[in-house]
Amino acid sequence: MIEGVTILDLEGKIRIGNETQELRDQIQGLSSVGVRSLILNLGKVVEIDSCGIGELVVTYTRIAKSGGKVKLLSLNPRIHSLMAMTKLLTLFEVYDDEAEAIASFG
Repeated sequence: MIEGVTILDLEGKIRIGNETQELRDQIQGLSSVGVRSLILNLGKVVEIDSCGIGELVVTYTRIAKSGGKVKLLSLNPRIHSLMAMTKLLTLFEVYDDEAEAIASFG
């Protein structure tokens, strides 16, 4: 946690099955301890499918319902394009710089 902001570094693939369940479990754990400012660092994510995208939306909704915010960090070009096609760039704030993302909660 940096300046009250939790950064969750994700890596590998976020797709149907164990990957989305692991993400869901992590988010539930963070939410249960009161995390309200969350950055999902996708810099090391190489693949995401529709279930993974859905899990990002569930994460956003869960944290927003408790008065918090979720922001995305370091999207690779493929994931950025997918987020644009699905119009999720209008939902999530996306940053390339970690310090800028943290400051945006200020």
